[in-house]
Amino acid sequence: MTATIRTLARSAAAAAAFLLVGIVGAQAIEIKQVTSPGGIKALLVEDYTNPLVAVNFAFKGSGSTADEAGKEGTANLLSGLLDEGAGDVKSAEFQEKLDELGIGLSFDASTDNFSGSFRTIVESEDQAFDLLRLALNEPRFDEEPVARIRGQLLTGILANENDPDQLAGKAWREAIFPNHPYSRPSEGTKETLAAVGKADLQRFRGRGFARDNLIVGVVGAIDPEALGAELDRVFGKLPAKAELPNVPEIAPATGKSVAVPLDVPQTLIRFALPGVKRDDPDFFAAYLMNHIFGGGTFTSRLFQEVREKRGLAYGASSFLASFDHSAVLGVSTATRADKAQESIAVIKREMARLASDGPTADELKAAKDFVKGSYGIQNLDSSGAIAATLVGIQLDDLGIDYIQKREGLIDAVTLDDVKRVAKKLLSAEPTVVTVGAANS
Repeated sequence: MTATIRTLARSAAAAAAFLLVGIVGAQAIEIKQVTSPGGIKALLVEDYTNPLVAVNFAFKGSGSTADEAGKEGTANLLSGLLDEGAGDVKSAEFQEKLDELGIGLSFDASTDNFSGSFRTIVESEDQAFDLLRLALNEPRFDEEPVARIRGQLLTGILANENDPDQLAGKAWREAIFPNHPYSRPSEGTKETLAAVGKADLQRFRGRGFARDNLIVGVVGAIDPEALGAELDRVFGKLPAKAELPNVPEIAPATGKSVAVPLDVPQTLIRFALPGVKRDDPDFFAAYLMNHIFGGGTFTSRLFQEVREKRGLAYGASSFLASFDHSAVLGVSTATRADKAQESIAVIKREMARLASDGPTADELKAAKDFVKGSYGIQNLDSSGAIAATLVGIQLDDLGIDYIQKREGLIDAVTLDDVKRVAKKLLSAEPTVVTVGAANS
């Protein structure tokens, strides 16, 4: 196939997947717990509106934190190679099979987890699941694709050396997670990526891909019995237990000031404060507080104070990052170098004001309405989104009934809860990272 034909084939598969979701998302979602004959578990949403199957899966704890010291970038490199030939099928042939059958297959390595997504039409189901089986169990790691994918990643690393966003992210991680795996770049460095060989990739896969850290979510035209058979076929030969490094818990370091000089028109600003982990009883109180503070984009206090009232930046936002071993409340904006200190002062004032007085009842009601209303659009509007949500529910151990009970958990948050959490999180002295001109 030519590149154009391959693109059209994958676009057609994506369009078909979109058709599936519009209908699934409009109905009440029934989630089933499936256990294969071999004991592999998955969450399943059956839907036969269209002849499609979407599978998302993750290996918990097998993200970049599992990279060996001096071999940082291994998980990321592996994610680019699993569809570059497996078993007796070499790279070009493997890619051609995916294209000809309209199969969507991709892999990703995040900080904490290694994940994959898989889409197929029912007509190609048998061949599609077999290709997934080969990719996970018998990757080839031939010299040419390894060199090619490594070269692509090295090009990205070189480009990032002068990218303000990347420099800000690097300085932010190193400031708040000193001497911890979270401070390391997931893509690795020129030196560490060059040190990763075939044996390292095989060792990472062998230790990190196992049945005990596997999480699976499935949506589409497949019943529990058929899914159980496919689960055993694809994942059944993986090791019973993963061999993962111990990653210590770490609270983000606060009160630091880090300035990275760079000759660019704007100064990037990053804040870091303690956050709330996903299993904390105060999670939704913190989530709603963050929406009011800076997560609500156009309606948030930061956006109003930094952009609308003062025109200091195009935008200012905050976010909650919940890792397996830490939690952070972050703030991000960019402004002219001569306005950087004023922007930092405005953000700190809004922190202090929200910590002292908390939000208003109207702000909390608006935040609740938005957070409840946007969930379906963000998480249930496609087969892939639903499958990813099923994986997320399991990664965070939220329970099979989470989608049904979520609104009740949000409604149960009181104004006093949000005020208490705002005071707890926003009263800390933030770590502030800037990247830009020296006079910022």
